Amino acid sequence: MSVKIKEVIDALESFAPLPLQESYDNAGLQLGLTETEVSGALLCLDVTEAVIREAVDMGCNLVISHHPVLFHGLKRISDSTDVERVVRLAIQNDVSIYSAHTNLDKAEDGVNYRIAVKLGLIDVVPLGDCGVIGYLPAEMDSRFFLDRVKDAFNCECLMHNELLERPILSVAICGGAGDFLLDEALAQEADAFLTGEMHYHRYMGQEQRIQIGVLGHYESEQYTTEIFQEILSERFPQLAVYRTEVNTNPIHYLI
Repeated sequence: MSVKIKEVIDALESFAPLPLQESYDNAGLQLGLTETEVSGALLCLDVTEAVIREAVDMGCNLVISHHPVLFHGLKRISDSTDVERVVRLAIQNDVSIYSAHTNLDKAEDGVNYRIAVKLGLIDVVPLGDCGVIGYLPAEMDSRFFLDRVKDAFNCECLMHNELLERPILSVAICGGAGDFLLDEALAQEADAFLTGEMHYHRYMGQEQRIQIGVLGHYESEQYTTEIFQEILSERFPQLAVYRTEVNTNPIHYLI
């Protein structure tokens, strides 16, 4: 039984409706025709030329990403930028692209909930407009907690403020660039706050107020493809669905 791109979109948007996205975002269909039958879907965090080539090699004509490849309008399609090259390559190979971004961040059981699952949090509820807060099953020493985070997300480097001298129980989370939720985490008296990116000055003055852990943007959202895979495998068990083997993280660490 064949599956059309529009059916895949319906399944994704039933889970993460487009109206949930932030005003600056551009989630949704990036490129392609919705009546096209899907030969296979490749799931990724970012769309790069390597991902498009991987899709072509695997016989997939649909790429589903977390980060939209098109954030701003294009005035031309040449080869002068990475975005233009991705669009050109996708068109040349009849590969469609769909993205679920801040709408997936905000969705129930979306990106932030997945982070909570990876950490084994319980009683997880929304925090602010697009974060979550939950509890460890038992209190945990701050260094042990940070080690657990580092291991769960395969972080080569985990940035943090000074170690909290009290046990950690409640944990606030916002994947990606989420330091805007730090004040809300403090208001909710969370013991720890985890995010993917944080500005330098946001660390200031938080000593012994809250344990901050900054995973890296890619690291905090890397399990997004698991969510996509679960949605599609449940709705379309006959559809070939793959998670990319391309590491699209542009940041490298010298250890």
